[in-house]
Amino acid sequence: MNTYDYVIGIILVLGVIILVHEWGHFIVARMFGVRVDVFSIGFGPRLFGIKRGDTDYRVSALPLGGYIRMAGQDMTDIDSGEKPPTGAPDELMSKKRWQRALISFAGPAVNLIFPVFLLAGYALIRGQAVPKYVDQPLTVSEVPKDSPAAKIGLQAGDRITSLNGVANPTWGTWLEKGAPDRVFQLTFSHDGQKQSGEVSTAGINDPTQVFGDPPGHTLVDDITDKEKPAYRAGMRRGDIIETINDQPIPSPQRMIAAVQKNGGAPAQVVVRRGSQLLNFTLTPVQGKNERGETTWQLGISVAPEYSFRKVGFSEAVTSSVEKTAEGTVQVIQIVGQLLTGKLAVKQLQSVVGIASAAGHAVQEGTYAVVALMAALSINLGILNLLPIPILDGGHILLLSLEGIRRRDFSLAFKERFIQVGLVFLLVLIVYVMYNDVMRMIPLHS
Repeated sequence: MNTYDYVIGIILVLGVIILVHEWGHFIVARMFGVRVDVFSIGFGPRLFGIKRGDTDYRVSALPLGGYIRMAGQDMTDIDSGEKPPTGAPDELMSKKRWQRALISFAGPAVNLIFPVFLLAGYALIRGQAVPKYVDQPLTVSEVPKDSPAAKIGLQAGDRITSLNGVANPTWGTWLEKGAPDRVFQLTFSHDGQKQSGEVSTAGINDPTQVFGDPPGHTLVDDITDKEKPAYRAGMRRGDIIETINDQPIPSPQRMIAAVQKNGGAPAQVVVRRGSQLLNFTLTPVQGKNERGETTWQLGISVAPEYSFRKVGFSEAVTSSVEKTAEGTVQVIQIVGQLLTGKLAVKQLQSVVGIASAAGHAVQEGTYAVVALMAALSINLGILNLLPIPILDGGHILLLSLEGIRRRDFSLAFKERFIQVGLVFLLVLIVYVMYNDVMRMIPLHS
């Protein structure tokens, strides 16, 4: 990958997300009359910047985060500087605890709101991203044995020409209407002849169980885990999986099903790379999926294929809110799986992995960059609300406990509180970064 892709990706993705986070803290601090001395993207020595009013807006040497330094911060804060509070009215420690808590909360809150504006804005300018198959004709890809479709004579390759009176339905039509416990009147073309029948979805929760999986390529998005068979065998990003054990793989869902059916036995995988067909023998290994379930895996992530359709303001906002809410729930579930041990910490990504993902996103196009920015913003918002010392959630926890006690903790206690959080985060960052680097080092055998 071109080095410029990494640099552009980091600036567009990580830089903007950190900027948004710190802007949340900054705007609420100013709203409560707190003087902000430094607004920094990155930590460590100042590289360059500009001073406006009381604030030095700077870019610092270590791109591992960012911070704002408010006048009169608690001296136990990692970014407090060397000037202790003087009691001036524009200092942070002169403000009430609930105001200081809101300032801490504002950064994560803006991170959780930002994806709504980002995704809605992109949808209004470029269009709403939808899977490519949504607008393709509803053609049967598979007919499960003894299914409602099989009983009326449907076969793979048949084209549905009418669905409950809707002429020439698409896959999007079916996925919108294919709710459980409904009866559908069909007209379909089989070997050039029109036939009709009735299909009931009673007891069927998955619409793909009626006509099979939607069409599409199984395009390899990323192969980074050197411990997985795809990496070891030499598969690459951009390969298209054609068959597994001589069975066609027309969709990512079919690939997942084929790998699970194969179990731990060696699988014969044929991929298309440009104009070439390549054969690989891959032996799946067991691992945890995003839901913490143990599954058979090849070590492949599949790239979704999108098309874009024009939408109005209302639809763009509604869709972006739904996607942001779904992403928030997913991150919360992942945090829960980490805490319960269902998901390994080594599967997390550090700034190294994020930089790689950002570089790939730049190669794929603007929507990939926007989607990654939205996902990272949600992650940053949720993770910063965890009650871990040094994070915003830790500050809120400490302020809440002081509010309950109606007096501040001692400086020594708060220093120890912050030190514990700092050591924990540094160990975690080093461990995750080590795993990221090891995944990227080519394997020689």
